[in-house]
Amino acid sequence: MFNAITQSQIYVLDQDEAIDFYVGKLGLEITADVDMGFMRWLTVSVPGRPERQILLERPGAPAMSEETAEQVRQLVTKGAMGGWLILTTDDCRKTYETLLGKGVEFTEEPTERPYGIDCGLRDPFGNRIRFTQPKA
Repeated sequence: MFNAITQSQIYVLDQDEAIDFYVGKLGLEITADVDMGFMRWLTVSVPGRPERQILLERPGAPAMSEETAEQVRQLVTKGAMGGWLILTTDDCRKTYETLLGKGVEFTEEPTERPYGIDCGLRDPFGNRIRFTQPKA
């Protein structure tokens, strides 16, 4: 039936700040930045891999009322939305050091796991992100 997942979504509180973080610090690239009138459709992907995009969506209309959007913003800030991203890298420790040098704040340093080496961080809004160096 299905043959791919093309887009996933996380909430961000400020899309320009999200670009600074996801593109400027993490090195992802913008795959779409479209003013649709009722919302801004902003997606990023790993460079050269546009077939798998992340929608950086600002909570609000038309998907929800302002009251609900405020509740969602509070949950995002607490890191309690439940959404998170896992990225892969060829060298977890080197990527960690590079991002640390760019001012990225980590919640967990690179750690050996049964599946490889990974670490954790949060974006400026509270969303959880991990990146993993899979075992060879």
